Amino acid sequence: QVQLVESGGGLVQAGGSLRLSCAASEVTFRMYKMAWFRQAPGKEREIVAGISRAGGSTLYADSVKGRFTISRDNAKNTVYLQMNSLKPEDTAVYYCAAGIRSSLDSQWDYWGQGTQVTVSS
Repeated sequence: QVQLVESGGGLVQAGGSLRLSCAASEVTFRMYKMAWFRQAPGKEREIVAGISRAGGSTLYADSVKGRFTISRDNAKNTVYLQMNSLKPEDTAVYYCAAGIRSSLDSQWDYWGQGTQVTVSS
């Protein structure tokens, strides 16, 4: 069982930046693909960004391309989401997820509790 703990959320003005972190308990962290999802009120959860086990492959939602960057540090069992040029529509609860299967398009097995990101206009 992988425990995921997100941090770094908060309130920021439009145009600002935040960096989210997700610390994993699993010592074999490098064996898991990782991703950030978000869910805004009244909307379905959507994938924001994903990263492969070694960090060589990434994917991004069209809405965040060029503004958000996902990265991971396997030595620290941590995945990050750097969010720049934030917009009010980025307001959501952001969740960290881990998956066993290598494909970034396949299922995600473990989830964190989420961290709130609020962007004011």
